[in-house]
Amino acid sequence: MKTKTLHQTIAFKATPHEVYEALMDSKKHTDFTEAKAVISRDIGGKFTAFDGWASGENVELVKDKKIVQTWRSADWPNNHFSTITFALKQKGVETILDFTQTEKPMGFYNDIKQGWIDWYWDKLKVYLE
Repeated sequence: MKTKTLHQTIAFKATPHEVYEALMDSKKHTDFTEAKAVISRDIGGKFTAFDGWASGENVELVKDKKIVQTWRSADWPNNHFSTITFALKQKGVETILDFTQTEKPMGFYNDIKQGWIDWYWDKLKVYLE
């Protein structure tokens, strides 16, 4: 299967801690996406988001700085996972989130690319600001 890497950079008027917590806290994640999320805070721990539509496992967690997870959506080919990385850096009064998703199936690229904007970044900006 052909895959592609996605890279997006987003600025939030919030601290790295606030962004990290919104992504890793089940209640906060549920609040900003308006869909149920259950997220482990342990390396090797599992997560689900969007009422189970997205799922994966925590690979690396550096509090307030970095989250690396395996990730898949329910409509992808069986057992195919991508890797997502959220890297957080303070820049003045903003946090810069450098997001990368590797091994994304080509046939899903455009929908997922826009989905991160519509269902995560736009909603997270409203939630945090």
